Amino acid sequence: MTQRTIVITGASDGIGAAAARTLTQSGDRVVLVGRSEEKTQAIAKELNADYFVSDFAELDQVRTLAAQLRDDYDRIDVLANNAGGIMGKHQLTVDGNESTFQINHLAPFLLTTELMDVLTASNAKVINTASAANGFGKMDLFDLASEHTYSTNRAYGTAKLANILFTSELHRRFGEQGITTAAFHPGVVRTNFAAESTSPMRHAYKTLLNRFMLTPDQGADTLLWLSNGTPGTDWISGAYYAKRALAKANAQAYDAELAQGLWEASEALVAR
Repeated sequence: MTQRTIVITGASDGIGAAAARTLTQSGDRVVLVGRSEEKTQAIAKELNADYFVSDFAELDQVRTLAAQLRDDYDRIDVLANNAGGIMGKHQLTVDGNESTFQINHLAPFLLTTELMDVLTASNAKVINTASAANGFGKMDLFDLASEHTYSTNRAYGTAKLANILFTSELHRRFGEQGITTAAFHPGVVRTNFAAESTSPMRHAYKTLLNRFMLTPDQGADTLLWLSNGTPGTDWISGAYYAKRALAKANAQAYDAELAQGLWEASEALVAR
């Protein structure tokens, strides 16, 4: 079996790190991407893996990351867009985008499109970590910065809805060029996911509710299943999954016109 090159963002902790450990043990070449130099380097040292540091709150750092990956790897078999988080109060990034929307959607959108030549040449799988939180999102292409209506949960839900719309449109645009793609809900995982935010959700990760959450290894299961499975046989490209099965998403997730509009709006927002 030929060794695969698998790039995982958000790999310094949680399900990203858990998936990286399992894939490395299976013989894959895993490339780690994280925001924290210290934490990402520690996982890389543990796994003897390559790593890169990139803060998705700055799109120039995402462009630099894409250039580094293109320079260092002539093929990428799996790109796991796993980085993300929930912020709290309304805040704009240095690029002028609402921070939750940029970190969870625009940054992975930019990374994927910047790597498209390598990904299509590799017949790559692009796997996007979404969330059941997409159910309380509402996509408004005329208010992507959430200037008119904002709440922490809605902003996060809308960003996760964007992940699913991006997945379906990525399949429509590039499926015939060799790209296969899926979005998935990992479950509610016991990590420090919301620890640095001002969201009320951060309290759940520090209370007794924590004991009922999934472990990072359990949360990584569907990501690993998608990474190792065969599109068209084990799973359907362009679809949304949970617990290794097709899952129901927000009604807006099935709007093909909205998916196309989001792609075009995202292109405009990440343009220099």
